[in-house]
Amino acid sequence: MIWNTRYLPPDPTLWQGRADTPPNSCFFQIMQLVNLLEGPSLEIKQPTFALLGFRCDEGVRRNLGRVGAAEGPTALRQALAKLPVQKQNFSCIDVGSITCADGDLETSQKALGEVVAILLEHKIKPILLGGGHEIAWGHYQGIASAFPKKNIGIINFDAHFDMRPLLPHEKGSSGTPFLQIAKAHEKNKRRLDYNCVGIQHAGNIRQLFETAKQFNAKVMLADELHQGQFEKSIDFIDRVIDQNELVYTSLCLDVFAASTAPGVSAIQPLGLLPWHVIPLVRQLAASGKVVSYDIAELCPRYDFDQCTAKLAANLVYEIIHHHNEQHW
Repeated sequence: MIWNTRYLPPDPTLWQGRADTPPNSCFFQIMQLVNLLEGPSLEIKQPTFALLGFRCDEGVRRNLGRVGAAEGPTALRQALAKLPVQKQNFSCIDVGSITCADGDLETSQKALGEVVAILLEHKIKPILLGGGHEIAWGHYQGIASAFPKKNIGIINFDAHFDMRPLLPHEKGSSGTPFLQIAKAHEKNKRRLDYNCVGIQHAGNIRQLFETAKQFNAKVMLADELHQGQFEKSIDFIDRVIDQNELVYTSLCLDVFAASTAPGVSAIQPLGLLPWHVIPLVRQLAASGKVVSYDIAELCPRYDFDQCTAKLAANLVYEIIHHHNEQHW
């Protein structure tokens, strides 16, 4: 195990809020901080979500994007801290972050996967906070390790397929994680069910559509959602839920329009609006089949009034408040 070489314990200073808030009313009051270096203290007595940061933008750098996503987990935690808690039948823990300060993305991704696997083995639901979308390859490694025999459906809310060709020496970037996942499925003879919501024709070259078709990726275009095909989007998600034992959900913030999410590496003038996505996130959470979530590409240096960080925090809020505890 190498995760402890790239691990940062949770920072209590990020969980701050109003002094006049009644007890247990907001996330800053209920968040439990767990330092994984202090040994096995993961005793789970009720449904538990774990926030795990991936302080990394090496993948964005390799993909020639605007860096800064390494600060995303900090901004997201600060925004979530102030949001209210509407139910009491769950626990939420902050288990800190995996970092990538030396450019060795592959080792950091492996470390991230190790921590994800530990959490899943303790029946804790991870919510990963990015970081660039290279988070997905590390995240998937942990899910695949914990559930080697299960059929896992993948839903990626994203303007991009993120199936670019690998860089020299088989290195990945923020643009390659779902190609890496697809190749891992091929190698291990696992069934791949990759589904994208929010894809834009103007955001992907023709060859990427061909790569997605080669791996039988299923697509709900941003155009279709903007044109009001809401029932189709519900059916799109339902199929993934119905045909898989488990679901991995990845939310790339650049799926949203620039007016809603300016704080990302690659802004999208024609992106989705929150109410295109939130009903689908609620649908996934209520299914009880989502085994793990990540939220990628929060880049605070390009944000405006913490708009994108607050949107990301609201997505975490929706996941937690709509999750079906009966399937825990």
